[in-house]
Amino acid sequence: MANILSGKDVAAALNANLTERAAALKAKGVNPTLAIVRVGENGSDLSYERGATKRAAALGIEIVNFVLPADCSKEELVAVIKKVNEDPAIHGCLMFRPLPAHLAADQNEICNLLDPSKDVDSMNHLSNAGVYEGRNDLGYAPCTAQACMEILDYYNIDLKGKNVCVVGHSLVVGRPAALLALNRDATTTQCHIMTRNTPEHTQKADVIIVACGKAGLVTEKWLGEGQIVIDVGINVTAEGKIVGDVDKAAAEAKTAAYSPVPGGVGAVTTSVLMKHVVEAAEKTC
Repeated sequence: MANILSGKDVAAALNANLTERAAALKAKGVNPTLAIVRVGENGSDLSYERGATKRAAALGIEIVNFVLPADCSKEELVAVIKKVNEDPAIHGCLMFRPLPAHLAADQNEICNLLDPSKDVDSMNHLSNAGVYEGRNDLGYAPCTAQACMEILDYYNIDLKGKNVCVVGHSLVVGRPAALLALNRDATTTQCHIMTRNTPEHTQKADVIIVACGKAGLVTEKWLGEGQIVIDVGINVTAEGKIVGDVDKAAAEAKTAAYSPVPGGVGAVTTSVLMKHVVEAAEKTC
């Protein structure tokens, strides 16, 4: 039976540490502050914003909201990004993406206008370069990918010398997760939709990180004895139940340790966002 790698425990430890660090910053006259930039009223954006605002308040982190109408112009959004860049009281910025369809062609350009030192969720290309180069002075890693590493750290799982297989190659989870593992001296394998016979790769791994967005993709035949599995996928079944990319029963029966959905990576991601804000504020002292 697998040991459960609870994201709630990881988040609680991170939150306790961040509360102390935020208080120390305030004692120096620095109020760690996150700007949230939202275009329109997308339901998932609003839900995440509410959660982030609640978490920030609990930790002593300030929130500044910039809300633009769904039909705003590129120039209006660029003006907001410039305002964030120029305000020394703002230490980090989260902009919800994807942007509305009429701004889609300009999204990369707009993202790259954000000062990398305030890019707490890796939307600037320089932040991605920092992950690629293993540097911590070029923005921050995507929060969900970093949350995978935080879980491994909390449970003292050292990746050095281990075979890590990442299933999924998105820019926000799969690719950066593989690079973060590589930066920890793991031997990494990246699988994606065009990979032939993916189970051959996953069966040989010591650690599997799955981020595809396909419910129950990873079944027992994909798994080997004694593995560590981090499930990142969030899927909603026809019955309204939230499930991961990994078959839960198979993972619990066959692996050594398993971070489930729900209760795993998702519980940590918002705390990682706040950690990046606090780190950005600390760099200004």
